[in-house]
This record gives sequence, structure tokens and C-alpha cells, in this order.
Amino acid sequence: MESPVKRTVASRVAAMLVLCAFLSVPGWSQSQPSEETTQFFRQNCASCHTIGGGPLAGPDLKGAHERREAKWLTAFIQNPKQIIDGGDPVAAALVRDARGVVMPTIPGIDASLAEKLVALIAAESALERSAFAGLQISDRALTEEDVRQGERLFLGRAAFASGAPPCISCHAVEGIAGLGGGRIGPDLTEVYARLEGRKALAAWLSAPPSPVMQPVFSRQGLDSDEVLALVAYLKDAANSGAAQAAPNTLKLVLGGVLGALALLVLFDIVWRKRYRATRRPLVHLPRRRVAAEIHS
Repeated sequence: MESPVKRTVASRVAAMLVLCAFLSVPGWSQSQPSEETTQFFRQNCASCHTIGGGPLAGPDLKGAHERREAKWLTAFIQNPKQIIDGGDPVAAALVRDARGVVMPTIPGIDASLAEKLVALIAAESALERSAFAGLQISDRALTEEDVRQGERLFLGRAAFASGAPPCISCHAVEGIAGLGGGRIGPDLTEVYARLEGRKALAAWLSAPPSPVMQPVFSRQGLDSDEVLALVAYLKDAANSGAAQAAPNTLKLVLGGVLGALALLVLFDIVWRKRYRATRRPLVHLPRRRVAAEIHS
């Protein structure tokens, strides 16, 4: 009969073997990426990079941890321009492949966060389909109705399902009537051509990296149908041949002056019986009474 001591030793050995088996499976040896790291990638990286979805403005990052050393990736993520300016041949090749587009330095990133991003890339690369494979929008042909719906969403005539503000609040596009669009953000007339097509523009719209747009659209993202409609509208704008929307400074100045004059006239009509003066009634009222008595 087997002793209790032998049974205990055997059970511990079996447990250790099971643990080693789990640790040998890719992904188990590393801790899962934190929600903060995942959110950071979504807000700052997903507009230019996918993990398994093909290149956008930047390269597909699937397997990047296998193609490059972790130390190199960490340094590049922290300060891409420094690595490029230093003459690194790998970085120079990336710039050539991206047609001269240089990855910006992300504010607030440090070595610790860069290492966590490399770990996230490794973990997502091991999945059959990464959460960052890119927004799935239809590849069907764009229609005139798509263009019209995109225009309505851009101008705010149709509301986004998430409650996000209309694009015209910050951006202009050639062909907008009236006072035109906003000037806080860049002109989007040629954005379809600048980003070279549907896929990259859709990725940008699904996760805008702008510091102004991030706080809004991280909580109020657009759905795939809305993104497709905006892509159709911006593609149509790019086909107009205009480089950017015409300046609207003169319209704004004239509109402001005319609006102010109209308000002054309206106030005068509404308050025509308002209190106007003190001295004039005291001087002129007695004279009127004297003149009335003389004539009487």
C-alpha cells in the first residue's frame, strides 16, 4: 500500500508538471496587457497601425516583436524621430515604406509604458484575430446615398448614434454653404487622398489620435455604417479637385457686423418705451406746458 508521504510527493510533482505545461503555451508566460495599456494603444496607435489587419499609415505590427529586438522597439516607440535622425537603417526603411510619413512622438510615453506596448503587441499577435485587426467596414461600392448620409452626419443634420458632435464643429470641407466649417481642426477636403483611401481613413475615423478629439471620441465612437458614410462623403469631396475649402473670414466678419446691427434694431423696437433720460424731460416738459397755456 502506497504511503501518504509518497502520495503527497506525487501530487506535488504532477501539479508542477501541469504548471510547466501551461507556462510553455505562448501567452501564459506573460501577464495579460492591462486595460490602461489597451486603451492607450486604441487611442494613440490604432489610427495608424493594425495588429494583423494590414498596413495603414504605418506598418502592420503583427509579429513586430519577432522581427525586431524588444530593446529597439521600446526605444523607437519612445522617440521615433531620434532613432530615424540617428541613421538607423531599419527606421529609414520604415520611413521609405510609409512614403515619408514619420511616426510622431507620443506625449507622456516612457520606457515602462513602451515595454507594456511591446508586450501587448506580442500578446495580440498570438491571437487568431487581434482586437486591433482594424474596424470592419463593408468593401462594397459607395453610393450616392452614402455620400448624402455622410454629408448629413458631417453637417450635423443627422446625429451620430453615440451622441458625438458633428464634424463641421471643427473641420471644413469644400462645398459647404453658408459660413463654411470650423477651423479648429485641419481642412478635410483632401483627407481621402492624403490617407490614400478607404481603409486608412476609416481607421482614423474610428480612433482619432488628435489630442482635441481623443477625449470626446474615446467615449463616443462612431459605428461602422457612420464611418462608411463619412468615407463616402470625404471621397466625394476629394474628387471635387479643390485643395481646400475657400476661406470664410470675410463672411464671418460681415455676418458678425450685420448680426450685431440687427440685434441693436431689435432691442430698440422691443424696449422703445424704456427710460431714456433725466434732464431732457425736466427742461422740455415745463416749456410744453407754458406753450400750451399761452395757446389756450
